[in-house]
Amino acid sequence: MNDVPPRQIVLVDDDDDLRAAMAQTLALAGYQVRSFARSVDVLDAVDGNFPGIVVSDVRMPHMSGIDLFQALQARDPELPVILVTGHGDVPMAVDALKAGAWDFLTKPFDPDGLISSVGRASEKRLLVIENRRLRAMVDNAVPSPLIGHSPAIERLRDMVATLADTNIDILIEGETGTGKELVARMIHQRSQRASAPFVSIACAAVPDAIAETSLHGESLAGRAPLEGRLTRAHQGTLFLDDVDQSGPALQAHLIQFLEDRLVRPVGAREPQPVDLRVIGCMARQGQVAPIQPALLYRLAAVRLHIPPLRERREDIPLIFAHLLDAAARRFRRVLPPVSRAILAHLLDHDWPGNVHELARFADRLTLGLEQEPALEDGSLLPLDDRLDAFERMAIIDAIQSVGGDMGKAIATLGLPRKTFYYRVRRLGIDLRKVRGLDT
Repeated sequence: MNDVPPRQIVLVDDDDDLRAAMAQTLALAGYQVRSFARSVDVLDAVDGNFPGIVVSDVRMPHMSGIDLFQALQARDPELPVILVTGHGDVPMAVDALKAGAWDFLTKPFDPDGLISSVGRASEKRLLVIENRRLRAMVDNAVPSPLIGHSPAIERLRDMVATLADTNIDILIEGETGTGKELVARMIHQRSQRASAPFVSIACAAVPDAIAETSLHGESLAGRAPLEGRLTRAHQGTLFLDDVDQSGPALQAHLIQFLEDRLVRPVGAREPQPVDLRVIGCMARQGQVAPIQPALLYRLAAVRLHIPPLRERREDIPLIFAHLLDAAARRFRRVLPPVSRAILAHLLDHDWPGNVHELARFADRLTLGLEQEPALEDGSLLPLDDRLDAFERMAIIDAIQSVGGDMGKAIATLGLPRKTFYYRVRRLGIDLRKVRGLDT
């Protein structure tokens, strides 16, 4: 992908020769320059979403560069404005600098100095725009705990909606930190059992010696009855966390229960039926051992797979933006900016701990405990893959920000219609789902 748009500059100077020379210098440096002879005309060309910067002379008729700076700052305080001054205007420019102007250059100035100042301002502006885009993605995201627009997460959301109102047992598979319990709770909360308990069993923590009591409870003479987990989950959902790590005794009792749905408290005379749904989860996708086949096939009427983050990298910035927002609220801190190095790290790192690891990274960044990440040798994605992920998110964000109006989205992105639809096809974007038409 070599069609990344150039960085934009609005250049204002009433001196035709100087304006033309500066425009040529900036264009040769790779910038896209729009030139104006009057400050007032800039107000119609630059709004709060302008992705570039402004370079303006100070002394101009009708509206000075200082007046222009103040008007632009009122629209967008984060828009970098570089002022070009004569020697007599330096005190005025210094005051503007204190008020928020990005920089000032004194005539005559070195072209390299202009390029250097413009380069720093453009980097800052791109970072501001990217952070705003991430914030907009958070605000406009699909109202679901399953965050993202990748095909895999779209399918998973569809499956959750389909399965919620059934009573079928489910096995959820996924690596650590992918959100298996989150999906289980979503299914429970969207089902007709939502008002009943969601009871979780950490299967790896149940010793064989107490497996029967833990599940069924006990009813022994001379002792207070002990209610088991199966009874507590009556009319609700029983969640078997890490069922593949349960011991032989617990697995044997689960197999029996899944077969007849009867509770057998230790010491009780007769078993009692219970009405509940069972959702299990395991990390070892596709591996039967160490879970007994009889348990696996009784539990796994439906198998849901949650993909790891490395298989849906295009979702990572949006998930991270949500986590960062939540961390800032939780710690009562100002939302930290996301630098370009951090954005690159989000897409380059494999995130073996998945969302859990990503959440801890967001916590550290919010608390100021995370240094600018260094990219790991050998871990970089190809540049095209990273740009594809960003482009896909930008297209989806543009469509959703205008309520699915394709004409407005294409105009926002500044793409020819044919190019837009070509990229949509190449990136595998489902326009019906993005526009909310496929319900």
